[in-house]
Amino acid sequence: MTTTHRRAATGGLATLTIGGLVLGAVSAPAATAAPEPRTAPLLAPYWTELDLTGDAQVTTADLDVVAAALGATSGDAGWDDVAAADADDDGTITVADLAAVSQRMVYDDGPFELVEASVLDMQAAMNAGTTTSVEITQEYLDRIAAYDATLVDPGAGGRALHSIITTSDVALEAAARADAVRASDGMTSLLLGVPVAVKDNYDTSDMPTTGGCGCWDANQTATDAAMVEGLRADGAVILAKASLDEFAFGFVSEHSAFQAAGTSTLVASPYVTSRTAGGSSGGTGAAIAANLAGLGLGTDTGGSIRVPSSYNQLVGVRPTVGLASRDGIIPLALSQDTGGPMARSVLDAAVALDAVAGVDAADPVTSRQEGRVPASYTQYLDAGALDGARIGYVPSMIGTNTTTRRLWEETRATLERLGATVVEVTPPTTWSPVLPNGFASVLNEGSGSTNEFKHDLDAYVAAHLAPQVEARSLAGIVESGRYVPSRRSTYVSRDAVAEETYQAWAGPEGSHTKVLAEGKELVTAMLDDADLDALVYPSANPYGTIGTNLRLSPNTGLPAVSVPIGQAVESDATVTGGGVNLELLGRDFDEGPLLGLAFALERATHARTSPALYGPLG
Repeated sequence: MTTTHRRAATGGLATLTIGGLVLGAVSAPAATAAPEPRTAPLLAPYWTELDLTGDAQVTTADLDVVAAALGATSGDAGWDDVAAADADDDGTITVADLAAVSQRMVYDDGPFELVEASVLDMQAAMNAGTTTSVEITQEYLDRIAAYDATLVDPGAGGRALHSIITTSDVALEAAARADAVRASDGMTSLLLGVPVAVKDNYDTSDMPTTGGCGCWDANQTATDAAMVEGLRADGAVILAKASLDEFAFGFVSEHSAFQAAGTSTLVASPYVTSRTAGGSSGGTGAAIAANLAGLGLGTDTGGSIRVPSSYNQLVGVRPTVGLASRDGIIPLALSQDTGGPMARSVLDAAVALDAVAGVDAADPVTSRQEGRVPASYTQYLDAGALDGARIGYVPSMIGTNTTTRRLWEETRATLERLGATVVEVTPPTTWSPVLPNGFASVLNEGSGSTNEFKHDLDAYVAAHLAPQVEARSLAGIVESGRYVPSRRSTYVSRDAVAEETYQAWAGPEGSHTKVLAEGKELVTAMLDDADLDALVYPSANPYGTIGTNLRLSPNTGLPAVSVPIGQAVESDATVTGGGVNLELLGRDFDEGPLLGLAFALERATHARTSPALYGPLG
């Protein structure tokens, strides 16, 4: 397997706060054309434009250069070597310029608090020596031990999170290696030393990959999934495997991994522990929301990143199918499967997406991304991104839930206050024989999980499943008796799907294949005809889904970013404390612009809250 990952950064980051210092905004580029990749570890240009030493970051070495040049003027020999440090453009290097350069360092020697720390917070503290990757990793392991299997909610129906299936016994060694890299080479990546939890359907060479099923407890693969390779290449610490709905089927995150035959466990939301964390990436959702890891990866076939992101107040990215390789991920339906980040902030999601995007010959659909992916998604993170944007919505997709409607109206007002034009869109009611009811036909197309699972699972078994695993087919899984008990009929019916049925559905001329292709054309035309930057709709209600909203991205292959917009209050009479996310859908490979819009909304609302039951350890 050869995967080409991009670890370069260009563009601008909007207002950030480090150690109480508010840093100014820079505009992201208007065009979405992909710049030429280059090696650069940081957010640029804000973080690199004052670099004087050529390492694409501002460090103490740059301060030394500025200090040595104090008093130099534009008429002096060698001015070109220090001109970039003349931040105030007065033609002289002064103490004010030295201060300006110092403010571009990712460095914070103040107190470090892990809870709600962003990737940038971690890097700033590690760069300052306030903490280390080993210390951060150990603290996350301590939080998992203290919180994950412990009942901390004494209220009625309260449950333990059960968000983690396995923790790595080599994570601290990986963290120590990251610390050594930082000591010798500086910060080589924004993920260097950051602990990550990945859904337990991603292959990991140092932990079993169960798919949430007890039948595959012994699946210790020899290699990593391509997306995990990308994380490790950027220096991330793979901390743990997160719980999921067994084989990623549903939205309740019920799994049987490492449990006695005939038993299973549900994952709980850290906000309302009597409720599910959503699925199928519910373990990732609960773990990241409760600050049990720095960031996470999930997978999404029909909503499995966006549902738990909404239930757990996270930013979830369902990328364009073809942006990140699915090789080494246990499949559900490859016509719609895609992996993506789940994070506490848009910034963290963008940094993670940089690490996992890439062309991989083992997943040929990734060849579509050539020339269409930026060097870094962080270049679009502009607090002013909504100013002048055109945002469309279909009224029927807002739903009737009291909380969701209230938050939508508040969010619409915020979008308009930030300079966006919010446009009501009337979707087409007819289109073609493939989509006779137009937009409704797109939303009503079913998931591929029924007709594709057996075919795609067999391919994973042949290429990746560890030889010691005995259950090597759906029939073998049923025979093992080690699965979520209520799933037996599902596995039996999926096993009965014939190859002819699969081809008629997902083959080159299959009915599902045609719907997805024309669905992309129809929705892209909706965006183009109304000159829209994004189509928006709620991902979910508080702990409940909304009609067929979640089908839009999977049934078109178009990317979607889900971002928190608020929570239910008691007067709503829904589920107090339950979160609601707004989903932004755009054109093929428009992840960057969508992240920019989400970043601007996030900065304006600060809607995410931290679950009170899972605060700092005493």
